[in-house]
Amino acid sequence: MPPVLSRIARFLGLATIGAIAVGIIRSVKPAPKPPVIGAASWEPLATKETPVRTSGPVQFVSTDPWVEPVDGVCPVSHPIKGNDGSKIFHVPGGSSYDRTIPERCYAQAEDAEADGYRRAKR
Repeated sequence: MPPVLSRIARFLGLATIGAIAVGIIRSVKPAPKPPVIGAASWEPLATKETPVRTSGPVQFVSTDPWVEPVDGVCPVSHPIKGNDGSKIFHVPGGSSYDRTIPERCYAQAEDAEADGYRRAKR
């Protein structure tokens, strides 16, 4: 047999053995379990908001130290922008505040510091 055909035959033989091994492994692997209703999830939970009675209509105040931005914008209740990559937070009026795209939004600077962030220098 010519050397090229020998190499092709060897390759096809190894490919066949590999395919058989994958098939055996997949058939032995247990089926995934169905999700349990009420089980813990690693998905971030929606912001927990507690109604607070003021002099006017009911207002909702978040009890979370941080919330996720909506479309890259922090809500009015959480104006401090936190950047996960640098662990720096920006306050309104800061030189980089307007061009910072937040990953987290904090209500107070103390909350961001408690989360391991440091204040931007300018």
